[in-house]
Amino acid sequence: MMVLIKKTNINFIGKRFIFFGISAVMIAAGAASMAVKGLNLGLDFTGGTLLQVRFESPVTTAQVRGAMSQAGLETSIQSFTDRNAYQIKVKGSQEKVNEISDKIMAGFAASFPGNKFTEEKRDYVGPVVGRDLAKKALFAFILSLFGIIVYVAFRFANPVWGAAGVLALMHDVFVAAGALSITNREIDLVIVAALLTIAGYSINDTIVIFDRMRENMRMFPKMPLGQLANTSVNETLSRTLITNFTVLAVVAVLFLFGGEVINNFAFTMLIGSICGTYSTIAIATPLVYQWEGKRK
Repeated sequence: MMVLIKKTNINFIGKRFIFFGISAVMIAAGAASMAVKGLNLGLDFTGGTLLQVRFESPVTTAQVRGAMSQAGLETSIQSFTDRNAYQIKVKGSQEKVNEISDKIMAGFAASFPGNKFTEEKRDYVGPVVGRDLAKKALFAFILSLFGIIVYVAFRFANPVWGAAGVLALMHDVFVAAGALSITNREIDLVIVAALLTIAGYSINDTIVIFDRMRENMRMFPKMPLGQLANTSVNETLSRTLITNFTVLAVVAVLFLFGGEVINNFAFTMLIGSICGTYSTIAIATPLVYQWEGKRK
């Protein structure tokens, strides 16, 4: 087994209130941004204008995106390279279809004065995620959190451990959502998938440490809980850092060089990967110690 860090003896439990304070600041910043700015929901949630345009001479997706940016529009672009056509989507109400479409056409006229283009389609597209589907998704998410608590409680014979794991998971998802709000990045179904991936990744890493704690409890039944928790985290620290650094490196490359299309997804995964590593070490295990200590 590869060992990145040898014989660490960091007192994570002794620093738990510092960690709790850092998390409180991150959560408060995200909550404040959501309260003031809200979440920048994309077309999947809001609906908007769809305009399809065909150019006489070839243009690239980057040029189309640049033209829309100069026109002050946040767009979703789909290309049909065989026909030299592009489908532009801009979120907005149904009443603004003509206004937004005219603005798109004006943007193309300004950016491609020597390239004739024709409008092929102008329409309003409704939201992919309606209220009923959103409610069902929220219910499924809550049910899955309850399932995690039950599973961890059964596996480790203690519901406190399951609750601690779920709180750490929710911490990661909320911090990532707060970062999206602070940076005003658009949230679509791809971002929702990223948030769910962060949740699964976070609980998996937490269970690895909980497994080591359970093993150490069997081996050292008289060891104080604080010492046992610190020992378990330090013993799994190398594995945690190697695994998370591998994921972080890939996501960082996607964020820096993956292009605009997947930039928001990569950003969400980047924040989630960092947060997941932090919460596994600094939130989940200290929460178990804090609750068990108070109960005793």
